[in-house]
Amino acid sequence: MTDPTIGSLRMNGATLHYEVRGQGPLLLLIPGGTGGAASFEDIVAGLAAEYTVAAYDPRGMSRSTLDEPESEQTVAEHAQDAFRIIELLSPDEPARVFGASSGAIVALHLLTTHPERVAHVVAHEPPVVEVLPDVADHRALLARVQETFRAQGLMPAMTEFAAGLTGDDESVPKPGIELPPRAAARATQTMADLPFFVSRIVPGFMSYAPDLHRLKALSDRLTLVGGQDSRGELPYRATAGLAEHLGTDLLHFPGSHIGLTTHPTEFAESLRKVLHA
Repeated sequence: MTDPTIGSLRMNGATLHYEVRGQGPLLLLIPGGTGGAASFEDIVAGLAAEYTVAAYDPRGMSRSTLDEPESEQTVAEHAQDAFRIIELLSPDEPARVFGASSGAIVALHLLTTHPERVAHVVAHEPPVVEVLPDVADHRALLARVQETFRAQGLMPAMTEFAAGLTGDDESVPKPGIELPPRAAARATQTMADLPFFVSRIVPGFMSYAPDLHRLKALSDRLTLVGGQDSRGELPYRATAGLAEHLGTDLLHFPGSHIGLTTHPTEFAESLRKVLHA
């Protein structure tokens, strides 16, 4: 795989790091959890032959720096970052967008606020718990995670969070899952970004309520995806609940919530098929 073209984009309050490979229509990849552009390394090769594939580190993560490290993070601001990257790399043509987990929430908001710049969104397990009938329980979970983080620190908070997600978290794989070598090599950066993720991303993103009326009107440009192995877990349930609200089908990709990491070849092929359809 050829080396990417590296760029930076100055935004309000942040400088974004992005990477571009391939040629063709723009495909923007929005990472979830503590993943940045590097989290897509194992799937880009299967997509760059047909698309100009752009991936980036969300503000505050990895190489995308914040002017004020303690600043509040909002879905709307992150979606504006994605919009600006599309404007930069594909000024004359709408982009295809893939988002994973919290990145899928960003993709949903991008679709509702800038539909003229989005040809299609593929959203993999956005944890939009506000659409669930038992949302009060999940709000209580988020409150417990934040209190645990303040009182006891990172790892107890992550334990609380993972338990609330039924043992499958976007940043900490379940025991017994063997990660590909490049994914394992990213562990140091993953750990470095976890405090920001827990304290800034989790509360702001998992309290996000999607615009169901707007999404339903745009549902012909939206594909919702769950993990084949994550049925019953919180992000899957939220995605299935969103599909039910919108009256759309829920497709399945290989693996669980982190199928992008554990099954990259099969995951990339599934994404390619959806984009072709």
